[in-house]
Amino acid sequence: MRNRSRPFLSFLALIGAPWLIGASQPAVSFQAVPSHVRLEITGVRSDKGKVQVCMTARPDRFPKCQGDRDAHVRSVPARGTVNLDFGDVAPGRYAIAVLHDENGNGKVDRALGLMPKEGFGFSRDAPVRMGPPSFQQAAFEVSADMEQTIRMRYML
Repeated sequence: MRNRSRPFLSFLALIGAPWLIGASQPAVSFQAVPSHVRLEITGVRSDKGKVQVCMTARPDRFPKCQGDRDAHVRSVPARGTVNLDFGDVAPGRYAIAVLHDENGNGKVDRALGLMPKEGFGFSRDAPVRMGPPSFQQAAFEVSADMEQTIRMRYML
């Protein structure tokens, strides 16, 4: 007695196997997962005014963040230690600038047009020489949840 099902099974294997194999492969998506960036600001000298913070990925908009629609900007009441969570932040390279706007006028007040009268700080404790640090000096990578600490500095 002959087995007549064998040619049919061979045909099914040739036609159906590639389809079954292809159907079993899951679709892979490589989307960047947002991360939380938490910030602790220490050394705020008084409870006057507000602490203004901006975090940007654009070197041309650092440190003021003006005109940067994607910047993460916060303004919170001043106190000895300030804690912020920027929420979901896309992976990338960012820099943070902080101003303690003690008189609430929304800008850096200066003595003799040069030296800041109010407190300031930058991510990575970037050095301040004859002006604010560059984006590269303050920049850090965000690829997972992370914490940053910025120490306020006062010149006067």
